[in-house]
Amino acid sequence: MELSIGQPFDLASSVLSGQAHRWLPDPSGEGWYWGIIQDNLIKIRQLASPTNGHSLDGVEAYSSPTVEPERMECLLSGYFRLDDDVEAIYCDITRDSRVADMVNKYRGLRLLRIEPWECLVSFICSANSNLARIQANMEAMSDAFGQPLTLDGYVRHTFPAPERLADAGEASLRALGLGFRAPYVAQTAVRVAGGDLHLESLRKMPYPEAKEQLMELPGVGPKIADCVLLHSLDKLEAFPIDVWVRRALSEWYFPSGDLEQGQKPPPDKAMLEWALEHFGPYAGYAELYLFHGRRLGKG
Repeated sequence: MELSIGQPFDLASSVLSGQAHRWLPDPSGEGWYWGIIQDNLIKIRQLASPTNGHSLDGVEAYSSPTVEPERMECLLSGYFRLDDDVEAIYCDITRDSRVADMVNKYRGLRLLRIEPWECLVSFICSANSNLARIQANMEAMSDAFGQPLTLDGYVRHTFPAPERLADAGEASLRALGLGFRAPYVAQTAVRVAGGDLHLESLRKMPYPEAKEQLMELPGVGPKIADCVLLHSLDKLEAFPIDVWVRRALSEWYFPSGDLEQGQKPPPDKAMLEWALEHFGPYAGYAELYLFHGRRLGKG
């Protein structure tokens, strides 16, 4: 099916921006990307506007299992947060000149709404890691414990439910290459599968309470909790501070703490308090653009 977007949207930047860890470009070079949304294998590419050939105005997408067009539109709109008033958000966050510069360069980069369990595990796997390794960890768990889906001869696996990873246990996860993260994932799977924490319930909680509950899970600190809250649970005020955001804040807002000059930046807690006050209710969108710009080294 084809879906008109009608608002700033850059598919490639969004799926390859480090928010989600299971999107892969198709080797054909024709602009297709493969990913899993709510246990649906999705093949998607961006379309040029028929009235302005160089601009991007919609997407073409296919799914396995096949879903009705209304269901597909719902899946894509939810995942890519097309329900956000992104122009109003831009208006708010571009009061900051550095963010305004990043929005101008990467306009259409979208915050994603990832399935919470997948999102939680992926960011537990992000501890002392990199994007390639996180992706490898997520694919290894999916291939070992997920369900196969096939579209156009291409096979991918769903991400396993908490019960599957709880049953698999730490040793099996270590064998898949998770290393020291294996016990964190295994113990978290046991707790979520056992009902100790209902991830969806966090969506309706105030941000501080939801963050506190996530941080009770093994291996989940402030940064991982904020990643999960921002990228899967609609807490747009969450502001994860990872190595790239720490560099961005240190270099662009706290130059006395320039890491490349060997100077010590403010502690993360102080920078987080400043960021929440400075960027306001859409701090998470500001963080996304700062992270993307600093990681690509074009800020």
